[in-house]
Amino acid sequence: VQLQASGGGLVQAGGSLRLSCVASGRTFSSYTMGWFRQGPGEERDFVASINWSGGSTSYADSVKSRFTISRDNAKNTVYLQMNNVKVEDTAVYYCAAGSTVVAVVRPPSWDYWGKGTLVTVSS
Repeated sequence: VQLQASGGGLVQAGGSLRLSCVASGRTFSSYTMGWFRQGPGEERDFVASINWSGGSTSYADSVKSRFTISRDNAKNTVYLQMNNVKVEDTAVYYCAAGSTVVAVVRPPSWDYWGKGTLVTVSS
């Protein structure tokens, strides 16, 4: 599985941004998908995940009620809608895919990673 994230950019605090991640391969619908982020000098942190059907989602406490993860299996794409962004949301955002994700918050649980897309939030 190859993952390609896009949609990053510069946004003002309080604004919105939507990230997309397109996956190659025919088995996209069988994977749990997730988003992580990594700030300068920081570890890669869990942001959100969504199961194969889209019926179950998880979020980091820091983004709950502001970010929404969704997927379109017909388009092999997972999205991250970011609303009311804050300066502390500035990071490189990575999408990930996993066939059996035991602990969604732990990066080693995921099988595939895309190259990141940079999100910069200005004050």
